[in-house]
Amino acid sequence: MQPTVTGLVLTYNGQRLFEKCLESLSWCDEILVVDSQSTDATREIAERLSARVLVRAWEGPVPQFLFALNEIRTDWVVSLDQDEFLSPELLADIRRALPQAPAELAGYFTSRRSWYYNRFLKHSGWYPDRLLRVFRSGKMRVTASGAHYHFTPLGPTAQLTGDIVHYPYRNFREHLDKVNSYAQQGADDLAARDRPGGVARGLLHGFSRFLKIYLVKKGFLDGRAGFINAAHGAFYAFLKYVRVNEGSWGEPFDG
Repeated sequence: MQPTVTGLVLTYNGQRLFEKCLESLSWCDEILVVDSQSTDATREIAERLSARVLVRAWEGPVPQFLFALNEIRTDWVVSLDQDEFLSPELLADIRRALPQAPAELAGYFTSRRSWYYNRFLKHSGWYPDRLLRVFRSGKMRVTASGAHYHFTPLGPTAQLTGDIVHYPYRNFREHLDKVNSYAQQGADDLAARDRPGGVARGLLHGFSRFLKIYLVKKGFLDGRAGFINAAHGAFYAFLKYVRVNEGSWGEPFDG
């Protein structure tokens, strides 16, 4: 018996690659888009490509995914971000694997290949970047740490071949905008858990993160892109810990 599948995408002003994302999910029985009040053409693209579009204000990744998952009635879910699409190899393997999946299998992990600056990174902790993105309805738990969400399988899993292809940033400015946003969300998360911050911790965590990305994860093998990415990673960690107990800067005054 052929299983039913929903392609799921959460969106916000994601028109840049959205058409390619949805086209890679066009084989699904339904495409569900949960949009966080986009002001660009995201919803128009989704509707033109026959997706079911629901609009909901953003309250964080966990509430948004829980809302979306409650709307799904198919056997399986394939979840993508708005700047991702399935490679032909991964698409073929998903369609081969799902009808043969053992009943106890909760889902499949996939590799993700991400473009940065002038290449797809092969090191730096960015590849193979295995993610649970194909899962049975009701067989996954979603959690978040700061700005980053995680899918945890509720049962055994397997690995698919092929990659999710990911183009996260158009330029360095866009990466720095994300670094700024993620650092603030990370700082808020640390503060909520009463974790200490400060300049010294920021420097220590920033330096450690650079070493991890550039040396331990072999970012140096990714050339100039690997170095720049490691530097951005260090800056993110520094900002996150500096902002934990930032407090108010007060008002300017003369004198």
